[in-house]
Formats: sequence, C-alpha cells, structure tokens
Amino acid sequence: MSTIDIKRQQRLARARRTHAKAKTSGRPRLVVYRSLKAIYAQIVDDTQNKVLCGTSNLKGKTGVAGAQEVGKAIAEMAKKSKVEEVTFDRNGYLYHGQIKALAEAAREGGLKF
Repeated sequence: MSTIDIKRQQRLARARRTHAKAKTSGRPRLVVYRSLKAIYAQIVDDTQNKVLCGTSNLKGKTGVAGAQEVGKAIAEMAKKSKVEEVTFDRNGYLYHGQIKALAEAAREGGLKF
C-alpha cells in the first residue's frame, strides 16, 4: 500500500471513533468533509437518519476564508431548521486550519457545541 492509502485508512479509523461518540450524544451532528478543492458541512440527525441542511464553498472562496463562509452559512441554515445545539464531528481531520476556522465561524453564528 502507498503512503496515501495508509494515511486515508488512518483518517477513516479516527472518523469511525468520532462518529460512534457523536451518534450517542443524542444531538444532531455537524459533519465536516474536506476535499482538495472545497470544504463541505452538513447537519445530520441520526435519530431520523436525515440530513437537515448542508453547504459547501464550491463556488466561493477557498482555504480558511472559504471555511469561515461555510461555517457562517451552516449556522444560519441550522437556525432556520431550528437546531441550536450540535455535536461537532470533524470526520477524522485535525482540529487545525480550515476545520478550526469552520468551527469557530459556526460558533460565532450561534451554534453551540
């Protein structure tokens, strides 16, 4: 296996652990996915197996600035969906850079986690 495959497997193992902990919290999860081009955020309700809302920065800014926009947008969408408290599921990514910027912007937007 290549180094890229090993890193991906390690991230997925971390993600499985965080998914398991977040699902037992009883609150909706704010799930983050980061690709090479964009960052995505969704609020998932595991009790109903539904995605309540989601957004990305595919057509906007990239990097940390794009992540901040996504965080603000997901907080506004959550308010419209009447969700105030969530569990942050970083999906195995380190809490640094874009992931941290998204989380802080979501907190500033009114989400509690």
